[in-house]
Amino acid sequence: MNRGTSKYRQVWVILMTCSLMGCVEPFNTEFEDFEDAFVVDATITDEMKRQEILLTRTYRLQDDDTPNEVGARIMVKDDIGNEFLFEEADFGRYVSNVTFAAVPDRDYQLYITARNGREYCSTTMQLPQESTLDSLYANRIINDFGEEGMGIFVNTSNPLGDSNFYRYEYEETYKVIAPRWNKKELEVVDESDGTTSIILVPRSLDERVCYPKNVSNRFILTDTDDFDTGTVDNFMIKFIEQNNFITIHRYSILVRQFVHSMETYNFLETLNAFSISESLFSETQPGFLEGNIAAEDNSTEKVLGFFDVAAVSEKRIFFGYRDFFPTERIPDYIEPCIENAPRNGVTDLIRWDLIKYIKDNEGEFPNGGPYITVPQVCGDCTILGTSEVPDFWIE
Repeated sequence: MNRGTSKYRQVWVILMTCSLMGCVEPFNTEFEDFEDAFVVDATITDEMKRQEILLTRTYRLQDDDTPNEVGARIMVKDDIGNEFLFEEADFGRYVSNVTFAAVPDRDYQLYITARNGREYCSTTMQLPQESTLDSLYANRIINDFGEEGMGIFVNTSNPLGDSNFYRYEYEETYKVIAPRWNKKELEVVDESDGTTSIILVPRSLDERVCYPKNVSNRFILTDTDDFDTGTVDNFMIKFIEQNNFITIHRYSILVRQFVHSMETYNFLETLNAFSISESLFSETQPGFLEGNIAAEDNSTEKVLGFFDVAAVSEKRIFFGYRDFFPTERIPDYIEPCIENAPRNGVTDLIRWDLIKYIKDNEGEFPNGGPYITVPQVCGDCTILGTSEVPDFWIE
């Protein structure tokens, strides 16, 4: 799956509204004039898999849903006549009919026929020289803002020295244990006479230990074009503050390295610059960000996106808070978990799963209700992530 989809979508709408409307006035989310445009997120890699391409259209900032482009026909073709067809697996998400991997010294080109019959084509792209992601590691550091924490770093080598443009993305997973989990919970029972009662029932263990997941939401870029070796040394992918609760029990991060062409790298670097608030809300906006995909029958139609061929490698590491802070105070949980004994609206709080039972109120809260409770997240970790143990997890 292409994990960078959200990054593209978040920026495309801003790019389109600013480039088409001309953002020279104070920013306003209400646009009377709106131009529909095709959005393409297409990267094939040297991984043997069913490759994935996503098609959407631009949308107004006030719109709730992203308009996915359905019913399209997609093909990737190489310079020796191989054709790889894509089928729609989900709304706007297309996957190749067969598994395949991009190989060196071969030209690849993307062809799209939209549902309305319009045809689009990319320039030809080649797979860059592969570079090895040699090491992924964490160090206790103080960042540029004087904050102490753990930095996640990579080292990359390139024996041939001709791969100089890199992008990184990560997926972090961490173990959470609900600090106030209880083996019993409250349940509302609707009686036959129309009244309700509250009873205690056994709890599920599935709500005690969970494994939330986060993915990177920006393009993490670096280049070594000024160096002959093409290596990346001690490049920081992510910084985790010391007081961040996600490392309390156990933390894992998977980092993927993409080797890009200079054209792709420049496109992503510009896209990154557009996505920061200083760029989005400045008085003078740059013009339309042109990619390498165009409409075949209409040279003036604006197409947002880039067809890319990338070499990919990845590594995963595990660590915990005590690996780096053996004697320091454990960070606070995401919620203070303050006990309370709600007196009114208890039935609704239970039905909406907003509170979790701790014990009966035996005088600790004289003016409270019959049960002492905490906020849901303190006794049920599933609101943070799944309780299913990931296949890759190692204790």
